[in-house]
Amino acid sequence: MMTGFSATLGMTERILVMTYARTAKFGLGQKVRHVHDAFFGLVVDVDASYYGPIEDIDGVDPSQPFYSIMIEQGGRTAIAYTAEEALIGESGDHLSRQEQLRLFNVDADGHHAPRVHALQ
Repeated sequence: MMTGFSATLGMTERILVMTYARTAKFGLGQKVRHVHDAFFGLVVDVDASYYGPIEDIDGVDPSQPFYSIMIEQGGRTAIAYTAEEALIGESGDHLSRQEQLRLFNVDADGHHAPRVHALQ
């Protein structure tokens, strides 16, 4: 998405300021796969950009969306924090309404918020 506005300096000079906003590619409850098949999981939270020490991401662009992905390994649930560029959306299977209600609080407009107890 691109938006812009202009401000007049004096009578004739004009500056055009452009800002770019990035929209997250994946939404809460969406099934995703890591590009290197490291894991399959479910999006449970989205940050507009990286939230953590820069040295921990080793050259990955911190300005892209980062996702908390709920994964199951060996019968246990874990959370992976991953950059958008490392994820691919999974088509096909979608969460049933019962699964959605077990994992998320869902409001009347269909917005999802993770249920904390489902992640433990």
